[in-house]
Amino acid sequence: MTFLEIKNLLIQKFGDQVILQEVPGLQPQLVVAAYEIVDVCSFLKNNANTFFDSLSCITALDNSTVEQSFDIIYHLYSIPHEHHLIIKVTIDRGNENIQPNIDSISSVYRTADWHEREAFDFFGIIFNKHPDLRRILLPSDWEGFPLRKDYQQQKYYHGIEVASVATSDTKI
Repeated sequence: MTFLEIKNLLIQKFGDQVILQEVPGLQPQLVVAAYEIVDVCSFLKNNANTFFDSLSCITALDNSTVEQSFDIIYHLYSIPHEHHLIIKVTIDRGNENIQPNIDSISSVYRTADWHEREAFDFFGIIFNKHPDLRRILLPSDWEGFPLRKDYQQQKYYHGIEVASVATSDTKI
């Protein structure tokens, strides 16, 4: 199926409100309503015409404290049909009382378990209904989320100085 055919199939199934934007380019993307991500992924996996049986990657992008949002990008692949699809959702950044969150797709793709944990670890995004949401690369007591644009690196971790960023004056 072509990108346009996949887009039209999703519009047929979910209505035109599910596709918020189409991003053209070498790897075109569909921006999908965040509240539909589980149903959209499930449909794309289970539909015989698309059969996106593989989740290659989930990543996140901090759009800054000015835009107050995160993008979550899902890379899907169909092994038998040999086609790719990138789906992107935008979620609210949250605030000091509410963490950014979205429903987990780990019920659709088992590999999402690890990808979502990594996004949680580095961005602090909560994946609702995730079976085991905890840090995966950083220690469980690490403070903050290092890939957020407003991250302030801690000076010490368990009494050990955390490496600071090298400056032009630093001799290596």
